[in-house]
Amino acid sequence: MWNDHVSPVPAAPPVAPPEHTGKRPGWPEIAVAAVAYVVLVVAGIALIVSIPDEHAVARGIVSYVVSALAGLGAFGMAFVVRLRDPGAFGLRRVSGKWLLVGAGLGLGAFVLNIAVSAVYARLSGDTGNPQGDYRAAAGGGAFAFVLTLLCGAVATPLGEELAFRGVLAGALGRYGSWVSVLGSSAVFALAHGLNVILPIAFVVGTASSLLLRKTGSVWPGVCVHAANNGLSVILPALAALAAR
Repeated sequence: MWNDHVSPVPAAPPVAPPEHTGKRPGWPEIAVAAVAYVVLVVAGIALIVSIPDEHAVARGIVSYVVSALAGLGAFGMAFVVRLRDPGAFGLRRVSGKWLLVGAGLGLGAFVLNIAVSAVYARLSGDTGNPQGDYRAAAGGGAFAFVLTLLCGAVATPLGEELAFRGVLAGALGRYGSWVSVLGSSAVFALAHGLNVILPIAFVVGTASSLLLRKTGSVWPGVCVHAANNGLSVILPALAALAAR
């Protein structure tokens, strides 16, 4: 006689989010990355300020190169300290859906940046642009545009996301989501200076950090950063082209 009673299949244990599994960076990686980042930024600033105002296009390109190298250098130094595991720093494959979400959030951050800048200029009377050299580089001709786009919308997002999300947010994740997201975003914003860019940098950092927490991958954050920076390059280039 057949036994009609079927034993229930035991429920699978809950799976921790990707950022809570496996190895993760810690304070040694944060310390090494911070030192490398500061050294590279200081050296880069010394180079940037030596470029005269009449060469604003070159200065803008160099500024993006410095941002990219500082992030990549900081990540590289952190990588070789102990773990030497790309996955520990969020270099993991992720669904294309999350890349599109990241790009959409980057577009939203860019629109928000326009609004914040307009309100700030209206309230303060300050119409200066702390990223004027970037705009000059974007509108400096075809070759300058291509270099600016590659450095600003590809290399810089990759380097800064690996440093600030892959290393910093990943290491702070041991203390919980709030510390990881808000702590890394605050440091990222301050690294952009005390100016009108700070709040948008915080928003970009927060979006990227939340996506890292959700997916365990830095790639959606790279898309946030790349979309925001890419539009910041493309639109000034179109404006410069239309003015000719």
